Amino acid sequence: MFLGVIADDFTGGTDIASFLVKEGMATVQMIGVPQDEALCEQCAHADAVVVSLKSRSIPAPEAIAASLDALHFLQRCGAQQIFFKYCSTFDSTAEGNIGPVAGALMQELQCPFTVFSPALPVNGRSVFNGYLFVKGELLSESPMKNHPLNPMHDSYIPRLVDMQAQGTNLKCGVISHDVLQGDDATRQVWQSIKALQAKGYNCAAVDAVDDHDLYAQGQALLDMKLVTGGSGLGMGLARAHLARAAAQGACKACAGAGAAQGASCTCKAGAVATAKGEPIAARTIVLSGSCSAMTNTQVANYKAQASAWPVEVEKCVGSEEDIKAYVDSVAAWCEEHKDEDLPPLVYATAAPEKLHQIQAQYGANAAAIAIEHFFFLLSAKLKTLGVRKFVVAGGETSGQVTKALGVSGFYIGPTIAPGVPWVRALNEELSLALKSGNFGDEQFFFKAVEA
Repeated sequence: MFLGVIADDFTGGTDIASFLVKEGMATVQMIGVPQDEALCEQCAHADAVVVSLKSRSIPAPEAIAASLDALHFLQRCGAQQIFFKYCSTFDSTAEGNIGPVAGALMQELQCPFTVFSPALPVNGRSVFNGYLFVKGELLSESPMKNHPLNPMHDSYIPRLVDMQAQGTNLKCGVISHDVLQGDDATRQVWQSIKALQAKGYNCAAVDAVDDHDLYAQGQALLDMKLVTGGSGLGMGLARAHLARAAAQGACKACAGAGAAQGASCTCKAGAVATAKGEPIAARTIVLSGSCSAMTNTQVANYKAQASAWPVEVEKCVGSEEDIKAYVDSVAAWCEEHKDEDLPPLVYATAAPEKLHQIQAQYGANAAAIAIEHFFFLLSAKLKTLGVRKFVVAGGETSGQVTKALGVSGFYIGPTIAPGVPWVRALNEELSLALKSGNFGDEQFFFKAVEA
C-alpha cells in the first residue's frame, strides 16, 4: 500500500479518495477504524486506504486518540506513507484540531519535519506566501468566516498552526512558490526544509497556485514519512508513487508497462476501482445539512424544481419520542413524493442570518447536534422504506448518514464534481454521494440524481 490516509471527516475522505482514483490508485475508504482485523488483508490489496474519522470538531484529545488508532491500523495494513487529510479551507479553531493531531502523528512516527498543504486549485483553494485563498479571496474574507462550527478569521497558515501548537512543539515556516518551479524542484524543496530546520522550524506551509505546483510537491515529498494537507497534495503524491512503481516494475497492474518517470502510471487500477463504485439504479433521496454558501445556492436551485422539506430545528430538540415522531412524519412525506421525476429533498440548510438566529436561540453546538441526530434517524428510517441511494451535503451530515446506514467502507466510483465521487458500500447494495459544503457547482444535485 502506497498511501494510508487519515481523514478528519467523511466527505473529506471521499474527496481525497476520488483524486487518488483519478490518478490511477485503487482506493478503498473505511468508515472509522475497522475493528475486524481481517480487513487489513483486504485493504492491503489496494494502492491506498482512506480511514474517515469524525474528528474535525471534537475535543482535541479525542481527535488525537482516534487519529492514532487509524495510524496503527494503516501501519498494520502496510502503508508506506501516512497522509493526514483535512479540508482545503483548513477548517479548525484556535485550539485545534489540525495542529494537535499533526503534532501527535509526528511524534508517533518520529517524523522530524512535515508539511501543511491545503491547496486545491480546481476548487479555488490556493496558497501563496503561506496565505490561503478561496476563489481569489483571503480565507478570512471568504464565506468561511461564517462557518457554523469552525469560522475562519485568519488566512496565514503558519499563524493558524502556531495558535494550535500548545503541547505539540510545532513551529511553522513557509516553502514559497518559487521553490516549486523548474526541473530541480525536489532538490530546492529539500534545501528549503533544511534551511527551515536550521532555524528551529519543524513544519512548513507549502505554496501552490495550480496543479503543476501540486505535482511538483508530490514528487518532492514522496519519501516524507508524514504529510498533511488537502486532496490536491494527494493527487500529486498518487502520480509520483505510481510513476516510481511503474519505473521499478513494481506497480500491481502495469508491472513496468513503460510509464515515464514523473508521468502518471499506465495501470488500470483506478478504472477497476471506479467500476466497483458505480452507482446502483435505486430509489434516491437528497439530504442537506450544510449551511455553506454554495450549498445554499444548490438547495435553492434544486427546490425550485423538486419537492423539498425544510427541517424545523425546534422539532429536533425535544424528547426522543417527539423527535422520532417528527422523523416519521418527514419519512412519510418522502414516501408520498418518491415517484416524482426528481427525488425529494430534505434540508436544514440556512442562510447566514437565519443560522445566527438558530444558534442564538438554541446554541451553536446544541443546534448542530440536534440536526445531525435528526438526519441519523431519518436516513435509518428511509433505508427501511427502500431508499438505497443517498445524495448528502455536509461533512457532519454525511458522517451521521453513513453511521445510520451501517456502512463499514466504500468502493470509490466515478466523479460527480471535483472531490465528490459516487461511492458504493462494501457490505451491501447502497450508493452514496457525500459532498463537502462548498464543493460542486450550482447544479450539483441535478447532476448527482441524473446518475
